[in-house]
Parts: sequence; structure tokens; C-alpha cells
Amino acid sequence: MENSHTVLGSKGLIKKHEFIRVVIQCLHSLGYKKSASCLESESGISYKSVDFELLESQMLSAKWDDCINTLNGIKGLTDDTRASALFMVFKQCLLESLNHGDDSSALAFLRKRVCASQVGKEKVHSLAFGILSLKEMGLAKIDDNVICQLRKRLLSDMERFLPPPISLPENRLEHLVEMAVTAQIDSCMYHNSFGAVSLYEDHCCGRDQIPTETIQILTDHKNEVWFVQFSNNGEYLASASSDCTAIIWKVLEDDKVTLKHTLRSHQNAVSFVAWSPDDTKLLTCGNMEVLKLWDVETGTCKHTFGNHGFIVSSCAWFPGSKRLVCGSSDPEKGIYMWDCDGNEIKAWKGMRMPKVLDLAVTPDGENLISIFSDKEIRILNVRTNAERVISEEHPITSLSVSGDSKFLIVNLNSQEIHMWDVAGRWDKPLKYTGHMQDRYVIRSCFGGLNSTFIASGSENSQVYIWNRRHSKPIEVLFGHLMTVNCVSWNPKRPRMLASASDDQTIRIWGPSISKNILPGKQLN
Repeated sequence: MENSHTVLGSKGLIKKHEFIRVVIQCLHSLGYKKSASCLESESGISYKSVDFELLESQMLSAKWDDCINTLNGIKGLTDDTRASALFMVFKQCLLESLNHGDDSSALAFLRKRVCASQVGKEKVHSLAFGILSLKEMGLAKIDDNVICQLRKRLLSDMERFLPPPISLPENRLEHLVEMAVTAQIDSCMYHNSFGAVSLYEDHCCGRDQIPTETIQILTDHKNEVWFVQFSNNGEYLASASSDCTAIIWKVLEDDKVTLKHTLRSHQNAVSFVAWSPDDTKLLTCGNMEVLKLWDVETGTCKHTFGNHGFIVSSCAWFPGSKRLVCGSSDPEKGIYMWDCDGNEIKAWKGMRMPKVLDLAVTPDGENLISIFSDKEIRILNVRTNAERVISEEHPITSLSVSGDSKFLIVNLNSQEIHMWDVAGRWDKPLKYTGHMQDRYVIRSCFGGLNSTFIASGSENSQVYIWNRRHSKPIEVLFGHLMTVNCVSWNPKRPRMLASASDDQTIRIWGPSISKNILPGKQLN
């Protein structure tokens, strides 16, 4: 028998006998029964405790009184745990007594054993009711093979229910390894890929996991490009420009981007676009102008919302692609909800309604988030009408929501980006700094695997990328010649990023060509 005080590892944190027991359990769960038995024999350690092996023998042979005595004799169990375990045994015992037609034994067991235990009155009453119900229904006798399977199920349930060290949590070794791998992934600044990771070495990704190099420059706009956004399926890109056009681009298999449609209908600069959840429709907001709905496949304008007195600041879709909302920078206009035919469904407006600078709908459709009066974030639960207000100290210029609907980020003209949780559990935001913003509207976005990263434009013509867990940028991307107004991370291709700039270009960013670049130092 192994000495229970022997430890493993350089830090002496792992008890050897526990480690071996967990390994034996893993071998059993993987189907390597012979190897597990061999290790048990060689080490003198069984993955089942003495108490549980005794319970196993008693349950499978239907020695219910002995089983109850064993459970009552196990040290370290809480009263609730012991009572629940006993109740599981009581049910099986009564079922078998009734199955053999031994009603008197079942009642005697109920009076003597069950009532004398610490099982709650409600459970005792339910057992008694079960006896009467089974008797009245006159159910046919259960086959002995079925009884045997029910005992094995009871044993399995008991193994999962009883706490360590009496029994081990299911798949304990896999759980421990997965926790270690997850911790390494969480500490990796550049992790951005799906699938399993190798156990042969400590996990550490290189810069090639995220977009850091320009792979294409799009020059079809004839003036400043103010907005850019990938479609939800990642197959398209839409851009808006002060040249009064919006462009729909097609993303090819090799990550190259090609022009699909140029949308020409606005009389003023186009400042904002929004993809419908099914990516068949696109909304475009004219600067100080109306809202237009476009068919993505044909590039035709399907509807114009509002009139030329309705000043649209931003727009968003609800799930289902049948309802949309838009906000107005005109204080009296507020927020409108329409269907795709222009029928008004709902409106939030009035003299007390402040101007709406930006808005978004969480992808799950639960919340409408708006930026009011420069410094307020209002989160409205559409289903319950519950509203929460977050106040910032500095003017907010833009808003973005994570793909899982849990977080939002706002750009402030104090040269900070703040991340808040939508549910309202945080008292303070997480803050990200390093970029430049004090005069213009700069937009940021979530991106990468599980929205791990945040990217933002900047007034110094650069693109900044942060890992969400760190306040300082991990990468600064150079290439644009003037202010970068907006960025968008492809939701289906986690290594693809687009940026829009006053230099009249859109840059498409991809991973570094060199696959062996190691993570650089965090930028100050």
C-alpha cells in the first residue's frame, strides 16, 4: 500500500495516492480495464474507497439493512447528504419489496427504517404515496434483469452523489487537465483559434494568431471612409463614406475582398450601416439624412424610412430580420421601431427625450442599448421594460456590443474605452487606453475567438488591439495616413480585420506572414 503522505511534483502539492487513484479512474473511464486493474494491483490503491466498495457489494446483493448501516456509519457526511443518500436506498428497497408482493415488509420498512431516519417528512410521505399508488395500479412484476439494472443505476447515482474521498467526481483527471489547459489559454495574450491544444508543451500563441499586417487596400471610395462592418456570416463587408455612397464588398475564400455593389441614393455623406441578422438586407444612415433599406443580393433600395426632416444617427436590427430601430440626434424624434415595410411598431419620443448619439440591440434581442445626451448609456430590457442607466464622466462617441450579448464597449473622448457588463453586475468598467481620441467619432469593436479582443481606430492614423483582460494594447497596426474612424473584426474569420480611414481607404488586415514570430512585449 502506498504511503498516503507521499507527494509528487516540485512544489509538493500533489498527494501521490490521490493522483494514482485519479489515474486509475481515468483508465476505467477510457475503457482500459486491464491497465486499471494492473495499476491497482501494483500500487495497492483502488480508485473506489473502502466505504464505497462495501456499499457496492451490499447494493448489488440487496442487503439493504447493511447498506443503510454503512451509510449511517460513514464519517464526514453532512446531515442533508446522508439523508438524501438514504432516501435513494429506501426507494430501491421499497420498490423491490413491492415487486415481490411483500407489502407488509415494505410497510414495516417504511415505519421502522424510513421514519426513524433524518429524511424529511415530505419525502417520507411521497414514499408512502408511492406504495399505495403502485398497489392500486396493480403493475406487473418487474423482471429480475430490470431489477439488476436498477441496482446498478442506483450505484452509479450514488457514486456521483457522494463526496470525495468516498467517491471521486466523474472524469476527475480530464477535468483537472482541462482546467490547467484553460488557465494557460486564458493567460495567452494571442490565443485566437478553435479546437484542442497540445498537452506536450505549455500553451503560448504567437502574433500570427491575430491580424497584424495589411493584406489588401481598398480604394474605391472617393472621400473619407467613416464606417465599416462585416456581415454576420463573415462573407460580406459594408462601408460608408462621405462621398455619399455605401459599398457592399464580397469576402472571398482566400480572404481577398472584391466590390459587389456601390449603393448610390443618399444626398449626403453616409455615416452608418447595419446588417440584418440573416445578412440579406443592409441599412444605411445618411449624415443628417434619412435611413435606407437595401437588398444585399441585387443592390437595390427597397425602402426609405422617415423624411428629410428626420435626422438619423444610428440604427440596429432585432433577431429575425423583420424589425429595426433607429435613433435620431433630434431630441424630439427619439427612437423608432419599424418593420421592413416602414410601418411604425413603437416609438420612444417626446419633449423630454434626449438626443440619441448611438444605439445597438444585443444579438439575443433582449436589450436595446442607447447613448443619450453624450454621457449616458441606457439599457432597456425590451421584454420587461426595465431600464438601467450608466453615467460616464466624459462624452461618449460610439457603442459596440459583444457577440454573446454580455458586454458593451464605449469610446470616450478622454482617450479611453470602457467595457461594461450588460447585466449590471459591475460597479466599475474595465478601461483600455493607448489610442488617441479627443475630437472625432472613433469606433471600436469586439473580435476574435469568443470576443477575446478589442480593436479601435485612432486619431493618430493607427489601429489598436487589446486583449480584453489587459488595459494596454498588445498590438499597434501602422499603415493608414490619416485618422482611423472605424474598425470591424470578421465574426467568422477570427484573423481578419477591416479598418476605415479619412485617407479614403479601407485596409484589410490578416496574420503576419512569418509563422514563427513570438509574442512581443506589451506596448506601453
